[in-house]
Amino acid sequence: MPAISRARDDKFNERRAELGQATLQTLASLGYARTSLREIAQNSPYSHGVLHYYFSDKVDLILCSVRQYKSVCVTRYDQVTADATSYAELLERFCDKMAETLREETAMHRLWYDLRSQAMFEVALREDVLAIDKSLELMIWRVLSRFAELADAPVRASSEVAYAMFDGVFQHALQKYLLGDQGALVDLQASTSLLVKQLIEEPVALAVPARKKRSSRKAVV
Repeated sequence: MPAISRARDDKFNERRAELGQATLQTLASLGYARTSLREIAQNSPYSHGVLHYYFSDKVDLILCSVRQYKSVCVTRYDQVTADATSYAELLERFCDKMAETLREETAMHRLWYDLRSQAMFEVALREDVLAIDKSLELMIWRVLSRFAELADAPVRASSEVAYAMFDGVFQHALQKYLLGDQGALVDLQASTSLLVKQLIEEPVALAVPARKKRSSRKAVV
């Protein structure tokens, strides 16, 4: 590919990424069903013509935006696992981080679950949604692998099953939180802790101190 043509493509893709990031909050607020390029344009600094030039339709824009968001999400727990030096410390940090992301990125998580549901009907969404889902599964597996390393114990489930468990409790907490239930944050922390201990046996020497520490820890509010 000629250098000029490659540079033009790079600039075009950079602009797409910029627009996708800029319209992310609008997409999250509107949801899939109410989203159109024209609707997004009315709720952003960009004209309908600009959006239509860079994106063929709303599916193209939504997937571009969500891919960018999830590429950051999948590294969310990497620092948590890297810094933790014990099972109990990682458990506390992981539970807190789960509650934090639910609270601070509520709209984005709602958009993701909306998009994943729509993929059951929209063929154009399926490949990207499956790829994103797999990246989230691997994210959870990295956390569990660190727990297993610290506990010197195996994970009692496959990667797919473990992800389904955490995804289920997170989505349930999100639904409650969207309905105004502030206790959903505490419930998510408790459910996360329970799942970890069911999947990876807590080291006996740390079990009692860990429980005492968790009982005094307040939820992220």
